[in-house]
Amino acid sequence: MNIIVTGASRGIGYELVKILSADTKNTILALSRNPQKLEQLKNECLALNSSSKVIPVVCDLSDKNSIHQIQSEITKHIKTVDVLINNAGAIVNKPFLEITANDLEYVYNVNVFSVVRLIQTVVPLMDKNTQSHIVNISSIGGVQGSLKFAGLSAYSSSKAALVCLTECLAEEFKEKNIAFNCLALGATQTEMLNEAFPGYKAPLSAAQMAEFIANFSLTAQQYMNGKVIPVSLSNP
Repeated sequence: MNIIVTGASRGIGYELVKILSADTKNTILALSRNPQKLEQLKNECLALNSSSKVIPVVCDLSDKNSIHQIQSEITKHIKTVDVLINNAGAIVNKPFLEITANDLEYVYNVNVFSVVRLIQTVVPLMDKNTQSHIVNISSIGGVQGSLKFAGLSAYSSSKAALVCLTECLAEEFKEKNIAFNCLALGATQTEMLNEAFPGYKAPLSAAQMAEFIANFSLTAQQYMNGKVIPVSLSNP
């Protein structure tokens, strides 16, 4: 399979690439703005599986102009895309009255607008004769009725937009053999969790959550489309 993973330089994305690269049938394009971490990731994957195929793509998803470079990198290495995992995320932890326009623009650029741009780029590369899968990684905080936390209004509202976007696109592309599903993640031990809840100990490691996401991304399109699945053991 040809797989794209965003936010690959740390946390869940980093572990996802390692898991997916264990299968030599997979070619993974790992997207991040951190070239050193991507090179480290590629080397770790090769150490675990000398035949692994991980292609680092250095890009800044918050920059709307980067999509042309990303498109060029994708088509240079693969002709079709089977799975896209929109894992990259940004967070601002501030009281609502202190949030600036720049804060909002940053969070929404990464969590929503970059996802839109990447999906628009990748969908034409998906083979209509093969069941493709786009997985959007949201947050349990972006699900209506879930417990909310002060300081995370920008982050949670952006993740709520991703939930609705998933449902809309699943309907729009249901005749194109492309499934859209959304995973609303609960607390996982990552750097981002530390930004939101300093000192909190999550019940799941990044590697454990990545194992679930990897299996879901490779198989769930056979069983569901347009679904928002809460994946959480705790609050947060």
